[in-house]
Amino acid sequence: MGRLRRSRVHKAQRDVHRASRTRARTKDLDQIQLHDLDPAVRAKLEAQPIDVEKPGLAQHYCVECAKYYETDAALRSHWKGKVHKRRCKQLKEPAYTIEEAERAGGLGREVRKRPNTDLDMQPAPEIEATS
Repeated sequence: MGRLRRSRVHKAQRDVHRASRTRARTKDLDQIQLHDLDPAVRAKLEAQPIDVEKPGLAQHYCVECAKYYETDAALRSHWKGKVHKRRCKQLKEPAYTIEEAERAGGLGREVRKRPNTDLDMQPAPEIEATS
């Protein structure tokens, strides 16, 4: 009896599963917006005590991306990169609220915009056709 077929199956799934593990989870955008970007908390995160368990002894931390870097040069290079700029752009948008999530799920009250009645609706001037 021959070997079982191993080709044409999803071989590259290992890294996808590892990336989705709980221990690899990063902070969500709303956690960063509501807590970490507060000036007092931000100052604490940027001036952490030395921790030998974290990369760069926890001295080089990007608050917006919630990520530690090995050196100051690596952190400065990250600040100039596309990944950091994209994260900053995402953080400028307001975080979703519980009410928005409930409305999206069909649970909350639907808020409809009222038609603007302040505008004076004047009919367009008629153009006379000359023959």
